[in-house]
Amino acid sequence: MKVYTRRGDDGTTGLLYGGRVDKDDLRTDAYGTVDEAVSALGLARAQLDGRWHDLVLAAQRELFVVGAQLATHTDHWAQLTDGVSRVTPAMVDRLEQGIDELVEQHPLPGEFVVPGQQLAGAAIDLARTIIRRAERATVAMRRVGLLPDDLIVRYLNRLSDYLFVLARCVERGAYVPTRER
Repeated sequence: MKVYTRRGDDGTTGLLYGGRVDKDDLRTDAYGTVDEAVSALGLARAQLDGRWHDLVLAAQRELFVVGAQLATHTDHWAQLTDGVSRVTPAMVDRLEQGIDELVEQHPLPGEFVVPGQQLAGAAIDLARTIIRRAERATVAMRRVGLLPDDLIVRYLNRLSDYLFVLARCVERGAYVPTRER
């Protein structure tokens, strides 16, 4: 199987379930930014193990759901599957529960934080800022009618909060490696 198709040489890209849009379309900007965040989280996950590794992996997998929905024209959203290729309210609720649990276990600092004490924490912070950019892109999509509701915006907003808390936990030493690198 060849990786290249040459169909994008004209500056367009295919959407899931059909249709093509310009590569600089708001939609491609949004799901491309989500893809960047998945990669930044991969950098963090490569430095983690145990519970922390699993928390980051879960966020990555949910971002694939977000990306799939963003890469699908709303005319084809009926073909999407909740939690697999379509964001659900339960996904937002799980993030809120995760934030509350982490903050209860590891209270947040009362001052601004400069990322970089731990490589994994810095990578999570990088992903958080990339998610904020994806959120801005989805807000722009919503504003021009490319999103029929605000669920993806809410999910991304909550995910950036979750990643902020997760990064603080890792940066402040809550994460202790259990395996040799």
